[in-house]
Amino acid sequence: MSEAGLSATEAALENQRIGPLQIRVAALCTLIQICDGYDINSVAWAVPSLTHVWNVPGPAFTTAFLWSSIGILVGALSAGPIGDRVGRKPLLLASVTIFGVASLLSALAPSIPVLSILRFFTGLGIGGAFPGAATLTGDYAPQRLRATMIMASFTGAPIGGFVGGQIVALLLPRFGWPVIFILGGVFPLALVLVLAFWLPESPRFLAGKATLSRRQSALLERLDITAAHRERHPVDIARENPVKMLFGRGYALQTILLWVIFFCSLMNLFLFGYWLPEVLHLIGMTPAQAVFASSLRDLGAIFAVLYLGLLIDRRGPERSLAFHYALGAVFIGLVSLVTMPYGLLLTVIFFCGMTIIGSQTGANATCGKLYPARMRTSGLGWALGVGRLGGIAAPVLGGYLLSLGVAPTQIFLSACLFAVIAAAATGLLALRGTRSAAIRSELAAN
Repeated sequence: MSEAGLSATEAALENQRIGPLQIRVAALCTLIQICDGYDINSVAWAVPSLTHVWNVPGPAFTTAFLWSSIGILVGALSAGPIGDRVGRKPLLLASVTIFGVASLLSALAPSIPVLSILRFFTGLGIGGAFPGAATLTGDYAPQRLRATMIMASFTGAPIGGFVGGQIVALLLPRFGWPVIFILGGVFPLALVLVLAFWLPESPRFLAGKATLSRRQSALLERLDITAAHRERHPVDIARENPVKMLFGRGYALQTILLWVIFFCSLMNLFLFGYWLPEVLHLIGMTPAQAVFASSLRDLGAIFAVLYLGLLIDRRGPERSLAFHYALGAVFIGLVSLVTMPYGLLLTVIFFCGMTIIGSQTGANATCGKLYPARMRTSGLGWALGVGRLGGIAAPVLGGYLLSLGVAPTQIFLSACLFAVIAAAATGLLALRGTRSAAIRSELAAN
């Protein structure tokens, strides 16, 4: 569908004003991301304590990390088809419920095998919630601010990691490791009730339905989409195999590059996310101190959101995001190779988070911006899914290097290379061609 011939329905969705409805959706999706960010980190926070309680070495938890990443992979790959066919809201309600229940049950885990099974289901819910929340935010955002709003909602993940880490650092000495998973289950399950009443369905999904309830019709009318508009000007929705769409009509190079970026980026993110608390514990910090220091990485990621989304919207990802990844390689190298005083180490961890997690958040926003609406859930879901292969490799790599006796901080050296590759692939997005080239190809096919 050409932009020149944009239908009235598409024009209303792409040029909607930012008002209470849009802000409410972004806020609720941010809360989902907060719960996601907490639960991704929760197992890593528990490891320094569990190594003593269960009397096992840190590398033994590679299995739990691995199954968590496999669950996220399955959830991410399933999110696109499910969200595009049954709606974003049912996808989000189911995903948040799954990882909330699995987290609660993790507090009762008696062994690593049981914890690993529960982490698979926790990851399954997280993997579905991430792209679902980002896509719904994008559906309620105008094109001109889409990357900024998606990145704003993704502040939730580092907020969950940072604030959750502070809370856990305070409660852990008194209540022990189960409190980590109890908190990770109670808040998502309470949020499900809020979402059921206050989260609207995607207007793009509703506009493609043949029949609507009175409430759903009223929602579309708030966006200036009437029944006549929907009948005469249908919305641009997915009608093909999602993988076929991602590699057809001018999007193949973009898709390949984004998959490379996400693989390398999530390799770094999960290598740090899973192993940083245990590495800090191995170099002398108490479990509570290791959780506190690790949470500063998430604080840094929050700061990246304050400027990176605007840069991507105004200058494109090719320069702003590529530079961000390259800078991350420098901070990773400092953590890996330089022995620093405690205060300086905390500062460098902060900047690692700003460039590692911040860059991944920027990649999420870039993906949501570069794909058209009908491909947005599948585009982001599959990019995250392929990226989770890096998330699967990360815990195995970290555990293997630790088992070999490599100096704890030096297990992060490989992340420097992956950061450089991500920077190069992001710069190469400039070769994908202009949006108009993709549109002309699509028109020719039609």
